[in-house]
Amino acid sequence: MSTTAERGATPQRDRSPKQDRSPKQDRSRATRQRLLEAAVACLAEHGWAGSTVAVVAERAGVSRGAAQHHFPTREDLFTAAVEYVSEERSLALRDLFPDGAADRRAVVAAVVDLYTGPLFRAALHLWAAASNEDQLRPRVTELEARVGRETHRIAVELLGADESRPGVRETVQGLLDMARGLGLANLLTDDTARRARVVAQWAVLLEDALG
Repeated sequence: MSTTAERGATPQRDRSPKQDRSPKQDRSRATRQRLLEAAVACLAEHGWAGSTVAVVAERAGVSRGAAQHHFPTREDLFTAAVEYVSEERSLALRDLFPDGAADRRAVVAAVVDLYTGPLFRAALHLWAAASNEDQLRPRVTELEARVGRETHRIAVELLGADESRPGVRETVQGLLDMARGLGLANLLTDDTARRARVVAQWAVLLEDALG
């Protein structure tokens, strides 16, 4: 009778490292994703003070050691979490209008929605913490500058804005600043009705300013 080696089969011990690592890598990515999502939820619900690594790890269903393997410090974890949700916000805006958007009111409403949901609420808590944490501040400032540029670029595309015209860039930035202000107001009260009127008025202003 021929042996396994004689038949040409690959012995168990000869599996490639890539094959052996793949399931482990998948588990690692899944763990990291759970930690990021749990960190965002904790920030939105409990703020910075109540969002420790231990609390996030428990919510994600992983050990504290596993959490620290992926994110050695608390700042690493929450900066990565807000970077993750910021990217998700940008993707969500683009996915609403995969072929572009002719209706500027819909674009204005979508931009405002980005700044009034739980993802932005989580980012706000990190901003507040960064204002008092010297180690955290430069990382969050750099991150938000990059996210702000990306959001501005997407808004320009969706609105069909020509920034070579005087005042157009400032008008688009004003929309984003307005949406951020509505997000701040939404922390304290549900101002859905007032927000809808503001969105409608901004759509009119944009039509006049962008042509």
